[in-house]
Amino acid sequence: MPSLIRLLITLIFLGGLAFAGMFALVAFVEPTPKEVSQRIPTRELLGESETNRPGGNLPQPNVTSEPSTGQ
Repeated sequence: MPSLIRLLITLIFLGGLAFAGMFALVAFVEPTPKEVSQRIPTRELLGESETNRPGGNLPQPNVTSEPSTGQ
């Protein structure tokens, strides 16, 4: 029975340390927001690919700039 009480006290103590660490992070650390931007090449947006790249033999998407005829 004393080993069970010792185990419970140890677990409660470790839980308290974890709670205190989370509280300290919330209270003392202020995140700095910054703007993030990532360039996307136009060829990726339009579905074009380079043929000399590895994986350049992928099928081309069925994209046209003309309206469909409805047939």
